Amino acid sequence: MLRLMTAAAVLTLAACDKPAPAPAKPEITVRSAEQKRLFELDELNRAIGLKRAIYASGSTCQRVDASRFIGKYKNMDMWGVRCSDKRDWALFIGADNSVQVRLCKDTEKVGLPACKLDEATPAPAAPAS
Repeated sequence: MLRLMTAAAVLTLAACDKPAPAPAKPEITVRSAEQKRLFELDELNRAIGLKRAIYASGSTCQRVDASRFIGKYKNMDMWGVRCSDKRDWALFIGADNSVQVRLCKDTEKVGLPACKLDEATPAPAAPAS
């Protein structure tokens, strides 16, 4: 009987000896003044800035019909742009103001987040940072 009680006590202590899960590390967001400014611009001026970034990448967009903040991807802000030629673009903007431009239809194919542009989505609000 004593052996059974000792074995039960050892098993109980072994179960309690599991290490507690490590606390989640807080995510640090670094944004440049220019990145923050995109959230503050009205739709027309934001469209102008995003269209210029598309042109600077060597691509074209005759007119921006819609734009929205999609979310964070790694250390970049991801914006989506719908152009009047029915092409959707994903713009990845880094804290150093570098911009990578991809066609939305290609983002998932190369392992990037889906570029979901919904015309019913209201203008973006600045995320908490």
